[in-house]
Parts: sequence; structure tokens; C-alpha cells
Amino acid sequence: MKISKQFREHLNNINIVSKHFKNIFGIVLISALLLTSCTKNDDNDGDILIRPTAEDFNKIKEAALENLTQTFQFNTDDGNIMLTSEKGVQIFISSSCLTLNGEAVTGTVDVEFVELFDKGSMLTTNKPTMGMLPNGDKGLLISGGEFFVDATQNGVSLETTCGFQMQIPADLTGGVDNDMTLWEGVIDQDGNLAWDEVERDGAQGEGGVFGEGNQYYGFFQSFGWSNVDRFYNDPRPKTTILVAVPEGYDNTNSAVYISYDGEDAGLANLDTYDSETGLFSEHYGLIPIGLECHIIFATEDGENWKYAIKAVTITENGVVTFTEGDTSIATEAQLTTIINGLP
Repeated sequence: MKISKQFREHLNNINIVSKHFKNIFGIVLISALLLTSCTKNDDNDGDILIRPTAEDFNKIKEAALENLTQTFQFNTDDGNIMLTSEKGVQIFISSSCLTLNGEAVTGTVDVEFVELFDKGSMLTTNKPTMGMLPNGDKGLLISGGEFFVDATQNGVSLETTCGFQMQIPADLTGGVDNDMTLWEGVIDQDGNLAWDEVERDGAQGEGGVFGEGNQYYGFFQSFGWSNVDRFYNDPRPKTTILVAVPEGYDNTNSAVYISYDGEDAGLANLDTYDSETGLFSEHYGLIPIGLECHIIFATEDGENWKYAIKAVTITENGVVTFTEGDTSIATEAQLTTIINGLP
């Protein structure tokens, strides 16, 4: 059968189009393979690093704090108010002392309250127990509880002219320790919290805390973050350490903490980062040589926590290195349980 010239040209056009589509399909297939081979693992050459932003990391810490926030409501007509937390802390607020822009407050008042007694919750909320020393250095505090109290009306924070009190069960942190004092939380421009000791300046102990029976009694002058603490005491020679984290992480999208073995209510952090070396540091030189502890790297991954933990005995000027292969993924609840399970 003879095929016309016009028909042969039509067949050639079809073959060209078919080859064109095959080329497009090949390009799409190769692109898909390249995309699926991208990974967060930075151990292999050529891998694309996908790291959380500072906003991602902040959001997961804020979510942890929100999950631990308790809310109360009362009317100022009720006079002296006693609120009881989930862990049995009693908060005493005098309605007559509440003011807004210097004016007495009436009507409904909302209260937000956070209580942190374990190092797992301290880590996920980024509320370590680091106290300010007179020279500006920071040392580890052992805590009888970290607290946040905020009284608001229509979303605006109130002030108190006569302070407020709390009664705190001491068995939540191992019993009464008479060396405990009261500390006020100071949050820096990066959102990190440190603690400044409050002077006992009242005839009835206002501005301070004391232990009696199995309770701590705290007298607080203002709302915000507060802490019942004492400095960790260890007579051994001290040093600093350095910690290297996986590529692509720094102090904006990750953090490094130290859990001292044998201390369930205290969490240190390495609060300095050198962008040139990529190393986190406790640059005050206050970590005891010979201390058995666990170093914790923490960051965000897909709205979950990515973390790594290493058991370490502190050596002079030691360096601890985390790789991507050391990391695991956990939910907030899982990570809290893991950290609280450390020795």
C-alpha cells in the first residue's frame, strides 16, 4: 500500500512529539528522584540541609509553655483570693491591692499560672535554672520550683501594691532546704531567662522565702517569673566546656543544656555561642571537673522536638560533639519523660 507524502510527514510529526514528551517525562522523573533524595542529614556530601528557623524553634518552646499554663478567674468583690494549682501550690492574692495604671481594679480578673518542678519541663519551655552572680556570671541553681503568675483584666496585665504570697509543697523537690532563697526572672532580648536573687527586705519576710514543715512560704512583690532556689555547691576545681552541634544549627534555632546527675530540679544551659567556631560554651568556668552529667542538644523538626543526649564526665576544657546521626525525634511529652528519666 502506498503512503502519501502528506501522511508520512504527519507520522514524523507524531514521532517528534512523542520523543518530546518522553524527554519531558524523563526530566520530571529525574527531578522527583532528586527531590526525594534530599535529606536533613548533613553527614553525606551533597545533601541539602533543611534546618528550622529561629521562629520554628521559638514556636515549639512557646507551645510547651502554653501547654503548661493554668488559668483561673475571680471577681474583686471576693476580697482575698486563694487559688490552688494542679500540683498543690496555693496562691494568695488580695483583690484590694490590684491596680491598672495606678487605679484600683474592680470586676473580673483572669490569672495565668505556670509551675515548673522538673528539668524536662524546664527544657521544653527554655526556663533553665541559671542564677546571676554579683560579677555577672551565671551559676547553676537547684530549684524548689519555678513560677509564672500574671493577673490581667481584658488582656491587660495588672500590678499589685502589696504583693502576693504562695505556699509551695516542698516534697515536689525533695523536701525543705533552708538554704533556698527567692529569685526573680529576667528575660533578655533573645527570650532567654536568667534569675536574679531578691533581697529579704520586709519585717514579715516580704521579698523572701522560708521553709516550715513540708512547705515553702514565698512573699512576692510583683507578678511575673519567680523561683525558689539555691546555688549548686561543689568544691571540686572548675572548668568550662565547648559543645559542637550538627551543621546548620546555632543559638537561634537550637539550644544546649546540661543535666547534672543526681539533681532532678536543676538544669544548666550553655548560653554563649561563637559564630566563627560554631561552638556553644559555658564561658564562666564554673562546671566541676569530674562531674558526671548529660549534655543535651535540642531543636525543632516538623513541629516535634529533635534532640540528642550524651553521658559525659567533665574534663578540663573538654569538647563534646553532636552529629546528625546522634539525633532522634520526639513529641513534647516524650522528650519531657526522657529528660526526667536521666539520672
